[in-house]
Amino acid sequence: MKMLSLLHFDVLPLAELEVGHHFYWHLGGLKLHGQVFLTSWFVIGLLLIASVLATRNMQRVPQGMQNLMEYVFEFVRDIAKNQLGEKEYRPWLPFVGTLFLFIFVSNWSGALLPWHVIEIPEGELAAPTGDINTTVALALLTSLAYFYAGFKKRGLGYFAKYIEPTPILLPIAILEDFTKPLSLSFRLFGNILADELVVAVLVLLVPLFVPLPVMMLGLFTSAIQALVFATLAAAYIHEALEGHGDEGHEEHA
Repeated sequence: MKMLSLLHFDVLPLAELEVGHHFYWHLGGLKLHGQVFLTSWFVIGLLLIASVLATRNMQRVPQGMQNLMEYVFEFVRDIAKNQLGEKEYRPWLPFVGTLFLFIFVSNWSGALLPWHVIEIPEGELAAPTGDINTTVALALLTSLAYFYAGFKKRGLGYFAKYIEPTPILLPIAILEDFTKPLSLSFRLFGNILADELVVAVLVLLVPLFVPLPVMMLGLFTSAIQALVFATLAAAYIHEALEGHGDEGHEEHA
């Protein structure tokens, strides 16, 4: 199936890439990756169930699921506070926390759940973050949050950062804004896909001994990737809020 076609002309298609079969949903003139939606909805469902279980009967002394979710909340709060500062982190805590939790559960679902056993008409199920469409969407959301933060705080003066300290740096500043979502998306996609491929190959070659420790390592790296993505997203938002040349940098907690 044609997955990517850039600069497509009637005579010669350029940069065309075919990477296997996928399960598509057709909605009007749109082709949606059905398998990505299915696994993403599963991850979202898990997070919603965990949230309901943790908050339906809250106790002053937390236990069980409430205790786990409060620990997760404190962990995510520390990520946002360390990157954004004490005064700025609260409005952005839900966004940074959602990114971390979705990526973390998605990565672990790919390492722990036998998605390939479930049959669909075409293609196969896998972790949502193992698909470039998901990671690019998350990176673009981060970029939108980054620009929104800058515009909200500084208005049109936000554009001044592109010509400071000299207009000669304008192309570099613009290029930097393009490379941020690219690096976020490809770093996450590449690491998750590589981990799944390594485990799949080792299961075929030495199914009894090697895959288990590699899978444990995959769980660790999957958690690290979620942490890295959320931390960088918060750092980019802080950069937009702080602005170029601002003095009196807020002390991080």
